[in-house]
Amino acid sequence: MAKALGRASFVEASNHHGPKFSRQTDGTSHRESSCFLNLNLSYRNSQASSEKARLYFIGNVKSRRVFQSKEILKMMKKPLIGLNADYKDAKGSQPAFSAVTAGYYDNIQRAGGIPIIVPPLDSEDDINAVLDQLDGFLLIGGADLDPQRDGFMMHPSVRPMDPRRETFDRLLCRLICQRKMPVFGIGAGLQLLNVTLGGNLFLHIPEDLPNALPHKDPNDPNHRHGLIIAVGSIMEQVYGDGEIRVSSRHHMAIDELAPGFRVTAKCADGVIEAIESTNPNWFAMGTQFHPENEAASALDARIFDEFIEGVREQAPVQLRVVA
Repeated sequence: MAKALGRASFVEASNHHGPKFSRQTDGTSHRESSCFLNLNLSYRNSQASSEKARLYFIGNVKSRRVFQSKEILKMMKKPLIGLNADYKDAKGSQPAFSAVTAGYYDNIQRAGGIPIIVPPLDSEDDINAVLDQLDGFLLIGGADLDPQRDGFMMHPSVRPMDPRRETFDRLLCRLICQRKMPVFGIGAGLQLLNVTLGGNLFLHIPEDLPNALPHKDPNDPNHRHGLIIAVGSIMEQVYGDGEIRVSSRHHMAIDELAPGFRVTAKCADGVIEAIESTNPNWFAMGTQFHPENEAASALDARIFDEFIEGVREQAPVQLRVVA
């Protein structure tokens, strides 16, 4: 249960650069605190440098810092979450198109974010311009990453995603990691996060791990298997104790884990199913299983709640309005 002890106040401070706001605190942590806001907001014409926007906040906050009013206003809004998209090239009379399974953006909306679908862009500058407007990113699943791009031989079981999508996804993920933007990778998105940061993959579980349990059933798109959860992890916060079964449909998996991450869930056969960053200043996580698909449970969907909460916590100001 969130604590509501003590209180902090935002006090207006300004200089020639514009209005700023300092905040005083009792040290309550982000995750434990709730902000009970008493808001009195008035604006004057922003074109005149001598005129100020006034904001007053009463609430629980963590540290004393000074913020531009536009930063405070930004965090009062729902976080903007980018999503990459699958891409299919033109074939016969069918034009090229991008698509995103509804489960991804529906869960982002339900958890309190606003999904923004980003098409495969060619320019690094354009991608950075988009990322500048976002608060976090969800890397969706899809077909296989091409192992040849990571220096490995092609395996006959690999069904690569379209080269245009993969080229974009790899550049996108590198830029996300460079700026330490909050990120959640699912399926191929988890694998992309891992290889971008120096890890590698098993290319075909039945061959690389012949004693592994089935992780994909062509005749059952809702195939599920059990999980073993790491103590003190995001996955433990989501699932707690008891039997856990998740939706699984993959033939590739993490082999060597990227530096700076830890394993937070495994299948009983040892196959890695979830990871998270060990950097306290970067919210980054991934699941090999699919909490967004039609076979997912309400408990699985809570992973998206944790992601949105992580996005809010990493932002410059954490403001949660309690109705």
